Amino acid sequence: MEFETLVKERRSIRGYKPDPVPKEVIDEIIEIAKGAPSSMNTQPWFFHVITGEPLERIRQGNTERMLAGAKVNREIPMGHGYEGVHRQRQIEIAVQLFEAMGIARDDKEMKQDWVMRGFRQFDAPVSVVMTYDKSLEPATISHFDLGAVTYGFVLAAWSRGLGTVINGQGIMQSDVVREHGKIPDSQVIMTCIAMGYPNFDFAANDVKSRRTPNDDIVTYTGFDDD
Repeated sequence: MEFETLVKERRSIRGYKPDPVPKEVIDEIIEIAKGAPSSMNTQPWFFHVITGEPLERIRQGNTERMLAGAKVNREIPMGHGYEGVHRQRQIEIAVQLFEAMGIARDDKEMKQDWVMRGFRQFDAPVSVVMTYDKSLEPATISHFDLGAVTYGFVLAAWSRGLGTVINGQGIMQSDVVREHGKIPDSQVIMTCIAMGYPNFDFAANDVKSRRTPNDDIVTYTGFDDD
């Protein structure tokens, strides 16, 4: 698949078939993703690939704690919510997804069910937890590098017929993820990627977020037509 086509076709997948993903295919995807650039060639990333019973225990623990009103327990700094245009974009994709799923604005039950799907990592058969070495803290540059390798991962997965969604909700209770994913204390949990074969009968999988026009985000300086 040509790169431009791959980038344009890829979308976040939130509904999956239960089919297992072969370990060999995941290894191929990681091998490609590792080609991402990193600062000073630090390659700060670790991939913790989880499936089966350990993943079910993570889903259960994450969901039970969030339903019980537990505080979010993420290991990287978190803001207090989005504002301005960033909030508008967040709302826009939520509206697209709710429309696709037939979730009415005042339907609290279905909205909560949707949120719970996120805490369950959308019931994907595989979760890839992305971490970096704690010795790199403060790790702003490593966060940038993990973003690069994660994008490489989701593109490589799509090229092999696999869907993904980068899913911070899945690690809202990071100590649960650490315990059942056997993640060492020397590493910081940054995010996770839900992955599996897409169920294209699941309406939300038709949704592709709209991108901001270049005129709103790009400036050119020093060109002849300035």
